[in-house]
Amino acid sequence: MTSRTIGQPIAAGLVTAFVGFASSFAVVLKGLSAVGATDSQAASGLMALSIAMGIAGIVLSVGLRMPVSVAWSTPGAALLAATGATPGGFPAAVGAFLVVGALLVVAGLFRPFARLVAAIPGSLANAMLAGVLFGLCLKPIGALIAAPVGASLIVLAWLVVSRWKRIYATPVAALVAALVIAGSGRVAGLDLMVVSPRPELVWPTFSLGALVGIAAPLFIVTMASQNIPGLAVMGAYGYRPDPGRLVWTTGAFSLASAPFGGHAVNLSSIVAALCASPDASPDPAKRWIAAVTAGATYIVFGLLAGLVTAFAAGAPILVEAVAGLALLGPFGSALHNALADSQEREAALVTFLVTSSGVTIFNVGGAFWGLVAGGAVLVLTRAGASLSPRQAP
Repeated sequence: MTSRTIGQPIAAGLVTAFVGFASSFAVVLKGLSAVGATDSQAASGLMALSIAMGIAGIVLSVGLRMPVSVAWSTPGAALLAATGATPGGFPAAVGAFLVVGALLVVAGLFRPFARLVAAIPGSLANAMLAGVLFGLCLKPIGALIAAPVGASLIVLAWLVVSRWKRIYATPVAALVAALVIAGSGRVAGLDLMVVSPRPELVWPTFSLGALVGIAAPLFIVTMASQNIPGLAVMGAYGYRPDPGRLVWTTGAFSLASAPFGGHAVNLSSIVAALCASPDASPDPAKRWIAAVTAGATYIVFGLLAGLVTAFAAGAPILVEAVAGLALLGPFGSALHNALADSQEREAALVTFLVTSSGVTIFNVGGAFWGLVAGGAVLVLTRAGASLSPRQAP
């Protein structure tokens, strides 16, 4: 291959990695911190996820000669942020992460299990996701009140760039946030130990509250909002790999990253089109190069996780504002899909409201109870619909 034929997919891969990382790293840091991670543990988790998804993308893309884009679970990180601290602290959350990785492996190897997950009504899965994202999408408003100058610059940059090309809006907002934080002097005096990678091994513990409140909804969100749409994106561009192989491979890398604080690795559904579309290369047989380039770049970004986390710690409220802006699109899409079916709308609304309420019962978070409540309403709705014709005169 000439430099001209590989230059385009390499450029596409670099853009994919930058957009994928910059648009959601703030969500990941917020999620890990919410479930009890210290700054150093959050940096370790960010590094582990970046390296795991980079290697996974390279392995799958080279092995299949297809543009397989792998990412961390952004909706899953948002779920962690909404769930908050759980009994047992971060070790219990890490135990839940390990269970999620194991479930992903099982879903990939055992097809009936994957079909069972896919049987969860899309309206309820999307309503749960919308409920999880709702609180984070309010963060830019809080930032405008608490830090009006810095937040205004971030929101303005996001609005201006989104009018030009939406996919670059959040990375530009993240860059503006970094400049604002750097200008504030809050990250002055960084030393090499902070910037360099510092993996931290967390010994997991297992509790019923974490398994039901974190592992179960995290697994469902990852499958419904990442893996299934990721496969659909690849199919839209003519790539039809064995779904089981992709799911169990990402599950295996999730297991590898979990002890270091990584919550889940999965197929990308947000930036996958950047590698799979003709923009990556006119030749479909060469687009795998873009995914490999993105994977290698993710590994480099992972090695800078300490620096990224140090900046984020300088002004958390501005980082949360960036995270909220990044999630506006997924929130709108999830809410629209949740309410699209009029026959399931009431159940979806119940799921959304219970999830977004943040209610915790028996140490189990609102995402699980939202699915339970919405599922109960849906069962009653369908039962009533099936009985009504018989009761008609």
